[in-house]
Parts: sequence; C-alpha cells; structure tokens
Amino acid sequence: MFKDSKAFSGFSVNDIDAAYQFYSETLGLTVIKQEMGVTLLGLQISGNQNNVMIYPKPNHEPATFTILNFPVDDVDKAVDELTAKGVVFEKYDSPYLKTDDKGISRGNGGPTIAWFKDPAGNILSVLK
Repeated sequence: MFKDSKAFSGFSVNDIDAAYQFYSETLGLTVIKQEMGVTLLGLQISGNQNNVMIYPKPNHEPATFTILNFPVDDVDKAVDELTAKGVVFEKYDSPYLKTDDKGISRGNGGPTIAWFKDPAGNILSVLK
C-alpha cells in the first residue's frame, strides 16, 4: 500500500520562529514557512530528496533520541563551524559513550559523531 508513497518525516518544536531561524540561518538549510509550520526542503535521506516538516506544539517535549543526522566529510570542521555560530555540542562520559572536549565521539564502536540540540531541545548530529 505504501511502497511508492512519498513519505516524509516530521517533528515538533515549541517555537516555530526560533526553529525557522536555527534551521535556515545557523544550519544553512532551505526552509520555507507554511501554514502548518516550516518545512526543510530537499534533504538527502537514504539517497532520495525528501522534505521534513517541523510543526509547533504547545506541549512539546524534546526527543530523547537523535531526530536528524547530517553526514559530513569532516566532523571536526563541522563542529568548529557550528560552534562559531553558537551551537553547543553535547558532552558524554559514560562507560558506553565518551566524547572529547569538542563533543566528538571517536572510535567507540560507531561512526565519528557529535550531537547538538535545536532551540526546542531536539537532538541532531553531524557524523562521518
């Protein structure tokens, strides 16, 4: 039934204007405002161009998992550029997950990855 559907993802935020500014200006994505919220246009997801809907929700609870992963060629460079724009990277120091001073997890049985949050507290990452 849904095999050929043009499915898309969505998530909530508590401040649609802050989300618009963050995703368009800080992350540099193509974002449009619509009646239902904002849409991130043309993200490459699994090799296809897809849109992601961000909608306002008054009782928004931030996701406790990564909602968007952005593959990059150089995680250090991406972290440095986003840090310069005021993005704060998460730091972890647990037996199963450790990050360095920049917030980058390296060689912990997974990709080189760094997590950060959008203004609504949703978790995003850059990874290689």
